[in-house]
Amino acid sequence: QVQLVESGGGFVQAGESLTLSCVASVKLFRAGSMGASNMAWYRRAPGKQRELVAAIVRGGRTSYEDSVKGRFTISRDNAKNTMYLQMNNLKPEDTAVYFCNLNPPTRVLWGQGTQVTVSS
Repeated sequence: QVQLVESGGGFVQAGESLTLSCVASVKLFRAGSMGASNMAWYRRAPGKQRELVAAIVRGGRTSYEDSVKGRFTISRDNAKNTMYLQMNNLKPEDTAVYFCNLNPPTRVLWGQGTQVTVSS
């Protein structure tokens, strides 16, 4: 099955950290080939539209939405077909469902996401 599966969300206090994982099926990426694709983490906060949070391109260059710069880090382990989002100093406004996908996103790859809730 061609899919991306997110995990690692949870309920944390403001200032704490979480690391999200996004595992790609081998039918989507051959082992070690994830690095050839542009990918991103997205989030959808309550009452808001989904937005791009962090992106990583084929050469490894990364970019971030302004509100998470300096706090979030996107990375990937191509050998494991896994992408990560390290989130530090979390704030209540980071509360959202987080998704991974290609960049630009592909409709069929949207998964259920992983919920991150940050309490003040």
